[in-house]
Amino acid sequence: MDKPLLRVGEAAQALNVSRWTIYRWIEEGRLEATKIGRGSLRVFQESMRELVERNRIEEGMSAGDVSGVRARLSVGRR
Repeated sequence: MDKPLLRVGEAAQALNVSRWTIYRWIEEGRLEATKIGRGSLRVFQESMRELVERNRIEEGMSAGDVSGVRARLSVGRR
């Protein structure tokens, strides 16, 4: 991923989620994006890195700790 802006499909593939998840995350403010030309949407690669960092699970966590992290990540999802 050397490009600063990625197409929605490229972002989805890189994060192993659906295109619809990318659109939802943009709408929720989890990812930053911009429109290019006549509405062609591009996702900032840096915002993808930040999303991954914010949701990183620390090494050595137990299964119980991970379920707590999942609960915190799901807060605000609707």
